[in-house]
Amino acid sequence: MNEILDLVIIGAGPAGMTAALYASRAMLNFAIIEKGFPGGQVINTYEVDNYLGIKMTTGMELTNMFLEHINELGVEVKTEDVEEITIDGDIKTIKTYSGTYQAKTVILATGASWRKLGVEGEARLAGRGVSYCATCDGAFYKGKDVMVVGGGDVAVEDAIYLSRMCKKVTIIHRRDEFRAVKVLQEKLFKVENIEVLWFTELEEILGDEVITGARVINNQTKEVKTIEVDGVFVAVGNIPNTGLLAGKVDTDSSGWIIADENCETSVPGIFAAGDLRVKSLRQIVTASADGAISVFAAEKYV
Repeated sequence: MNEILDLVIIGAGPAGMTAALYASRAMLNFAIIEKGFPGGQVINTYEVDNYLGIKMTTGMELTNMFLEHINELGVEVKTEDVEEITIDGDIKTIKTYSGTYQAKTVILATGASWRKLGVEGEARLAGRGVSYCATCDGAFYKGKDVMVVGGGDVAVEDAIYLSRMCKKVTIIHRRDEFRAVKVLQEKLFKVENIEVLWFTELEEILGDEVITGARVINNQTKEVKTIEVDGVFVAVGNIPNTGLLAGKVDTDSSGWIIADENCETSVPGIFAAGDLRVKSLRQIVTASADGAISVFAAEKYV
């Protein structure tokens, strides 16, 4: 592509699709690129009840509404995997496996990925009992015993979701209280087939071809025990998908991109929107807000 665009949006989650909506309304000459199916991690959320104006929906349904909205505006999400971004100079170059884009501004909205535990057996049994997405894989464990590792919103949501189909759900957390919002905790504590183990950490996932159990340790008493489970769902947070700009823009010590209130990074013309940047709350609504703000700032920059 020889044409110099006003903007290229990389990523089609809530931040990227909202950016596309606002870019279309601003009549910018832009492209939006996504390596997979639009929606990001939202598509794996089984229940969304905190998006204003929509009382209850699923992540997939909400994604389809987002996608339908931008499609009606004539926006086409290009399915391409970005290989490299060159950000030096006034014109930025985005190389994909099928071509090259040039633009005056770039909004990176690639989100975050599931964090791995790094314990023995996790990599070996990934996809054979180890999962990072309850809504993706929960149906395989109907009537079985499973374990959830974590203490945030996702872990508690996963435990509640799995309890509807599994015989028993054991959720382990290394502290003595969850970080999840109170309304989710209240729901979890009312579910009879969920057991909570506090001060407990996963040491090893057991099994050869499939999971047979998990060895855990109480980090206070140092007691080690084995729990028989058929599946282990890991929900211990995320890591930013910032490899494309690694070493090119300022980040914090964990790799999250540092951006100001206008979503502008340390490099003029490069904006970060959504879960990949430093922020206190990562939700659909905050990602969408970033998408709008970043386009407003990009339009002024252009």
